[in-house]
Amino acid sequence: MEMLAIDLAKQSFHLHGIDADGVVVSRKVSRAKLEDAVAELGPAVVAMEACASAHHWGRQLAAAGRQVRLVNPRFVKAFVRGSKNDAIDAEAIYDAASRPTMRFVPVKTTEQQDLQCLHRVRERLVVQRTSLIN
Repeated sequence: MEMLAIDLAKQSFHLHGIDADGVVVSRKVSRAKLEDAVAELGPAVVAMEACASAHHWGRQLAAAGRQVRLVNPRFVKAFVRGSKNDAIDAEAIYDAASRPTMRFVPVKTTEQQDLQCLHRVRERLVVQRTSLIN
């Protein structure tokens, strides 16, 4: 399998890919079994919608030798067909990541995420201070 798309959620994740024979692989896995499922399917590329947990999983999968592609959620939305559910979202992520012109979000290190968190806290404090002054 060349590429696998993962729709991340709190408890279970949905995987979507197309194997070498053209057979669509679509399955739901628990958080504990995600790394085993990815290792079993053996994709070279793993695509996910960019969110806070995607950076964690991106680091884990990159350490396991996978190329990780994080897709901006705004770009994924254009590929969603029908009513929203995990399987359709995973397929939309797959379609978006398959586009040759798609721009991907780089996976952040833990230090970058910590710094981003500090910036957001400071930003909120500035807004609160300004509202108190006015």
